Amino acid sequence: MTELFVEKYRPKNLDEFIGNDNIKTIFKEFIINQEIPNILLYGGAGSGKSTLAKILINSIDCDYIYINMSDENSIDVVRNRIKNFASSISFSKIKIIVGEESDYLTPNAQASLRNIISQFSNHTRFIFTCNYINKVIDPIISRCQTFELQNMSKTKVAERLTYILDNENVKYKLNDIKVLVNNYFPDVRRIINETQKSIINNNIVIDVSSSLENDYKYKVLKLLKEKNNNPQKQFNKIRQIIANNGVKDFSDMYTFLFNKIDEFCNDDNILYNIITIQEAQYQDSFSIDKEICFVSLIAQILKGEK
Repeated sequence: MTELFVEKYRPKNLDEFIGNDNIKTIFKEFIINQEIPNILLYGGAGSGKSTLAKILINSIDCDYIYINMSDENSIDVVRNRIKNFASSISFSKIKIIVGEESDYLTPNAQASLRNIISQFSNHTRFIFTCNYINKVIDPIISRCQTFELQNMSKTKVAERLTYILDNENVKYKLNDIKVLVNNYFPDVRRIINETQKSIINNNIVIDVSSSLENDYKYKVLKLLKEKNNNPQKQFNKIRQIIANNGVKDFSDMYTFLFNKIDEFCNDDNILYNIITIQEAQYQDSFSIDKEICFVSLIAQILKGEK
């Protein structure tokens, strides 16, 4: 099986990690001292949160566990798996619990977790990652040093991509790099994955546009751009796209629609739709069924301003 580029070329140390130099300076001190506080890393998808967390735990003498909190987000996980690890005997100086996508933890789980953070603070540290810090409760934030990861510039991303392709002896055109970076920026992980998917026989990058055609976000955009007198039909098709792709998290979709707003609405409706997207994004944080929140937004966009 071919190794994924995103894993093969994942930075192994701080020197290989590109960007966020101020954070790297602080983390170098953590590594030198072999001690860290509780940490919360937040930023957009593909900004390097998981990579930075892995660099830390691999550079410090510690016992650690990873928990993907988008899958394991219940209070039982906190009471059992996390508490059991925090209270267990360790042969290292500290134990580290890495909680990926901690903004998916239920409110009850977060409330329970704050007590464990304090109870085992002598020898257990937490590294949380999340896309949206506003979904993490204040008592957890106050127990952590928070760091916002800024996305790399498009130039830096393009340089990294060409480095990978050159190292893999892949033939490419500069326009291929431009299209890939522009279409999936700022998600570096997505850019690298889509690039690898575009490589076929003879290691030649081809048919970049096909990945866009298979991206559900662009399918939704295409339908929103259609000018017809049957919004109900458009709405039904969009709901079907969401169902076919099993979409559960719509966070990226709100940002995508905002960035593409000029393409699917006229000047008279731009302000209305911006406000509508913002309101839906806010309500999404409190919705139990996030799909209802999103399709309600689509209905409002198709209906238009009265």
